[in-house]
Parts: sequence; C-alpha cells; structure tokens
Amino acid sequence: MQAGRARQRRSRDPEGRMPLMDHLRELRNRVLKAMVFIAAGAVVGYLVEDPVWAWLSEPYCSLPADVRGGGQECDLIFTGVFDPFFVAFRVWLIVGLAVSCPFWLYQLWAFVAPALNGREKRYTYVFVPLAAVLFVGGATLAYYITSLAMTVLFGFAFEGATAMITITNYLSYMMLMMLVFGLGFVTPLLVALLNLLGVLSHEALARSRRIILFGIFVLAAVATPAEPLSMLALALPLIALFEAAELFCFVNDRRRRARDGLAGLDDDEISPLDDAESVPGPDPKR
Repeated sequence: MQAGRARQRRSRDPEGRMPLMDHLRELRNRVLKAMVFIAAGAVVGYLVEDPVWAWLSEPYCSLPADVRGGGQECDLIFTGVFDPFFVAFRVWLIVGLAVSCPFWLYQLWAFVAPALNGREKRYTYVFVPLAAVLFVGGATLAYYITSLAMTVLFGFAFEGATAMITITNYLSYMMLMMLVFGLGFVTPLLVALLNLLGVLSHEALARSRRIILFGIFVLAAVATPAEPLSMLALALPLIALFEAAELFCFVNDRRRRARDGLAGLDDDEISPLDDAESVPGPDPKR
C-alpha cells in the first residue's frame, strides 16, 4: 500500500517532491531494508569468519619473528572477557557490509534518485561503480602497506621491549587504515562529480590548489600512524588522483563554455548575453 501511494504521489508530481514526513518515512523504510540486507550478510560472515580473520591477520603474521618480538607462532592476545565476541562480531559485520554492498547501495540510490534530473542520474550510474573500484583499490593498498608500516613502527621499540598486540587493537588499526585509504581514493571522484553538476569550477579549484595539496599531506600525516611510509603511500596517490580530477574539471569547463558559445571569454569579461541585457530598450511610454 505504501509503495502504491508513493508511486501515485510521483505520478502526480513528476519532480518527486514529497512532504517532510513522507521523506522521513521513505528514509526509515530504506534504512530498515538496508539493515536487513546487512544482517543477512553478517550471517555469511559468521560462516566464513575463520578464513576472513586469517586474511586480516596475515599482514601481522607475515612479519619476521624478531620484529614481532615473539616466537614463530603468530599470537595476538586479548585482555577483556568480551573481546573475542566483539572482534568476531566486527568481522561478521565487515563481511556483511561487503557482501550486501549492492543491496544497501541500491537503497541509498532509490532514496536519492527522485530528486535528480536525467543528466544527474546518468552521472551517478558511472559514479557508483567507479567509486566502488577506487575504494577497493585504496583499501587494498592499505592492506599491503600495513606490514611495512608496522615494521617501521616496531623498529622504534627499545632493545629488550616485546610487542604484545591485542586482537582488538590490531583489528581497529587495520580497519582504520583500510577505511581512510578507501575514502581518500574516492574524494577526487567527488570533486569531478561536483564539477559535472556545475557546483565546483576549475577556476575555484585552481585558486585553492596549493592549499589542497598542503591539506592532503596534513590529512595523510594525521590519518596514518605518523610514520613516513604510510603517509607517503596515502599522500602521493591522492595527489595523483587530485591532479587527474583537476585536469578533468579543466577539460569539462572548456567543453561547457564551447557548447554555450563562451569559449573566448575571460572570467571577468561580460558575455554577449549580459551585454545585450544591459542595453536599454525603447521606452514603451514614448
């Protein structure tokens, strides 16, 4: 019944506008459906938790025994009674989010889509899969850089110190690194999307270029464990992706101006349309 009423409202209003309470109900329904899909994916995570944990712990276990400060066995300790359950639950949730990704992304898309026009919808058809590829690429880079980063970090330990890493601390570190790298790789794509939607111009981006590049290094230093390898591993690809996004914005703005017949105008030059509007016409009272 609710779906029928929603379709009836959209048929009366082709722009998809709804009262605030209808928006909130629609959001509630979409969130509940997304949670159901994530919960179903978490059940899959429960079934495959052992191989997933072996994959997540591989960067730590691949460290030499003298770096880890222990024996040949790869041991991660826990200090709380509920730590094993919470770690297992987080692994289930990670798998659930990954497995159900197409379904909860669709719920997000279905909630936002009625507010977009035809051109904006075409952009999102490209944006969503490309964002997923960039996120996975960033998370994969973080996964493979983690063992090198831990080698550098453990190298600062004093002689005779022994590493006793808790299982919760290690999982939090891994998830933070993968999330930061993944979201960082998606950010330049957001810049390109804002330019396509006409929100951000290349001129505005070029004026803030130095500040943006400096901010990337600051963000990489803050988000990573304050050692140079992880910082450079995040900062350098982000700069390359940002340069690609800026080049895309430059080309897209020039194409937009050529299409509108304004290719030869400077930013401060009056367009012919504005010039024509500024010429006073004949006074109708005469």
